[in-house]
Amino acid sequence: MATTNPARGTRDFLPADVRKRNYVIGIIKDVYESYGFEPLETPAFENLETLTGKYGEEGGQLMFKILKRGEKLAEVTKLRSPEVGEETLELRNIETSQLSDLALRYDLTVPLARVVANNRNELPKFFKRYQIQPVWRADRPAKGRYREFYQCDVDAVGSDSLVVEAELISAVATILKRLGFDDFIIRLNHRELLRGMLAASGIAPEQEGDALVALDKLDKIGPDGVTKEFDDRGITGAANLLELLQSVASVETASAMTTLSDFVGDHASAQNGLNDLGRILKYSSQLSAISHQLVVDVSLARGLSYYTGTIMEINVPDLAGSLGGGGRYDGLIGMFGKEQIPACGFSLGLERILVVMEERGMFPPEIADSTPADVMITIWSEETVNESLRLADELRSQGLRVTVYPEPDKLGKQMKYADSIGVPFVCVLGETEICENNVTLKNMRTGEQQTCNRNKVREIIAV
Repeated sequence: MATTNPARGTRDFLPADVRKRNYVIGIIKDVYESYGFEPLETPAFENLETLTGKYGEEGGQLMFKILKRGEKLAEVTKLRSPEVGEETLELRNIETSQLSDLALRYDLTVPLARVVANNRNELPKFFKRYQIQPVWRADRPAKGRYREFYQCDVDAVGSDSLVVEAELISAVATILKRLGFDDFIIRLNHRELLRGMLAASGIAPEQEGDALVALDKLDKIGPDGVTKEFDDRGITGAANLLELLQSVASVETASAMTTLSDFVGDHASAQNGLNDLGRILKYSSQLSAISHQLVVDVSLARGLSYYTGTIMEINVPDLAGSLGGGGRYDGLIGMFGKEQIPACGFSLGLERILVVMEERGMFPPEIADSTPADVMITIWSEETVNESLRLADELRSQGLRVTVYPEPDKLGKQMKYADSIGVPFVCVLGETEICENNVTLKNMRTGEQQTCNRNKVREIIAV
C-alpha cells in the first residue's frame, strides 16, 4: 500500500496552518507595498542553463533537476536490446546535462534577474518588486528547513545607491516588529571587505570561494569546524582570520571599524566596503524601524556566489540559522544580457518565521483560535433544506461566514459537530422557527440560547 505521508522535506498545510501562513504573508505584502514595491511571479521551473553557475558549487548540487520528457528523453537513453530486438531505456553512463533541461526554482533572485534582462524596456528605470512563492532545494531537512519552502523576497533593481540597502533593512525590520518580534538582530557585512580580510589573512584569490563557503558555516560548526574545513580544502590562513574575527566580535562598532581598516591596509575595495557599511549605518539611523537591531558582523559571509557588495542576515536567539538574508548582486543580471544592472534584495524565510512564532505563541487570538465560520445552520428535515439554505444566503449577504450542516440529522449530532469545528454559534431552524420567522440561536461557548427574529441574528453574533 502506498504511503500517505508527503514526500520527505515537504508538508501538508491543514486549515489552521494556512490561516497562520496567510496572516504572516498578509503583513509582509502590506509592508512591502507601503515601501513602493510591486508584485511579481515567475514559473515554478526554469531552463537549467538559467540556474546553472549562479549559486556556487554547493548550490548547484542542491537543485532539483527535471528529466527530459517523452521523445527528448528517449533520444538520449534509447538502446536496442540485442536479445529481444526492442528499444529499452538505459540511464547508466549518461551525463546529467544530457538527461535534464529544466530545474525547479532554487531561489527567487535568479528568476528576477532573468525577468529584468528579458523585459528591460517595459520595466521602469528603478524597478522595485516583491515576490512570495515556493522554491525547492534537495537539502537535508532540519528544524525549520524543508525541501519545498516559501521565500518572501523584496528587491530593488537599477540603482547602486546605499539608500536601497537602508530601505530594505527598514522594510524587513518593520515586518518583524509588526509580527511581534522584538529580539531580532540584523547583521551587516560587505563582500569586498571580506575579500580584503581573506587576502590580508594570506588566502589566495583562487581560494576565496571555498573560504567563504566554509566561513558561512561559522555559526553552525564553530571556529574548530571552520578550521577543519579550511584544512580539508587546502586553504591556509584560518588562524589569522579567526583571530581577527574574535578581536572585533565584542567591541563597539567604531573601534571594530578602525581595527578592520588597519588589518586590510591598502586593499582599496575592502576600504570601499568599510565606507559603504558606515554610510548604511548613517542612513539607517534616520529610519524609525531600525534602532539597536542593526550591527556590523564581519563573520557574516552568505554562501551564494552572486553577492558583490553588502550582505545582510536576520537572526533570533532561539533559532539556529537565520530568519532571512540578502545582499547586493550587481553582476547577476548582466549574466543574462549585455547590460550590467545593479540590484540588491532581501529574502525572508516564511517557514522559519512560522516555526518561531508557533513556538513562542506569537499569533494573535483571532488567528490562533480562528474557526471556519461564525455560525452553523442546522437542517431539521428534508422538507426544511430550502429554508436553511435561504437563511445561510441572507446571513452571508450581511458579511457573516456561514456553514450549513450538510444533511438532516439528530440535533445532538449536529451540535456535536459544531463543537468539534469550533463554530461559536449555531442557528437551529426547525418547523416552529420557520413558521414564526424566528431562529433558535445557541452560543456554543457559554451554552446559552435564545429565540430571536431571523433579522436579528447578525446583530447578536456581532456583539
